[in-house]
Amino acid sequence: MREQDRGCPDNTGPVPGVRTVLFDFDGVIIRGDAFAAFVRARLRRSRWRACLAVLLAVPLLPTLPFTRWPVARACVAAALAGLSVTAYRELACGFAAELVRQPRRFHREALTRLRRHLAGGDRVIVVTGCETTLVHAIFDELGLPGQHILASHLKPSGWGMRVALHNIGQRKLESLAKAGVAPDWDVAYGDSAHDLPMLGKAREAVLVNPSPAWCKRVEQSLGRSVTRVHWY
Repeated sequence: MREQDRGCPDNTGPVPGVRTVLFDFDGVIIRGDAFAAFVRARLRRSRWRACLAVLLAVPLLPTLPFTRWPVARACVAAALAGLSVTAYRELACGFAAELVRQPRRFHREALTRLRRHLAGGDRVIVVTGCETTLVHAIFDELGLPGQHILASHLKPSGWGMRVALHNIGQRKLESLAKAGVAPDWDVAYGDSAHDLPMLGKAREAVLVNPSPAWCKRVEQSLGRSVTRVHWY
């Protein structure tokens, strides 16, 4: 089975009487950005990769006042340079084990809520911009193997591994549609602007750890009130 297919929902459409519940991952289940943490660890542990990241990123620094993505992509390219599919998978699984052992790395309330939805018979899908091998490995380490996940993908190239699909924003809706998950879903948990398309199609939109200003902005964008939770 291809890595991107593992744990994804079957293309069977909604199941009558079963609620569909969507969770973002970064900032909702885990504190921070898991793949960014992987990239930072790779650059810290390899001097030549760190130097390569600097060489690739310096020409892109003028873009920072407007967007951070070009510099971020340069760092990702340096971290993944020279890796095969097998080598990346081994590194991602090892890093997942490191993350799960770190104290207070995850929102305990989020994992409790996710498990409660599963126990209640809900169809729970994690829809995330995190890379698929890494996020699957993290859920395996958390004791939740086989969790339905729609995530970003890498692919091999002459340079090494590189990003093939970044599953954020509107692309989350596209990945859900491809998996046979049609709106409106029952509940969606998110924490950032990248989740707005997903939240907007939910009967109940749940914001995780929002500031009052961010909550107001989301409610104005969606044209309705949202549920707020504070998970620590």
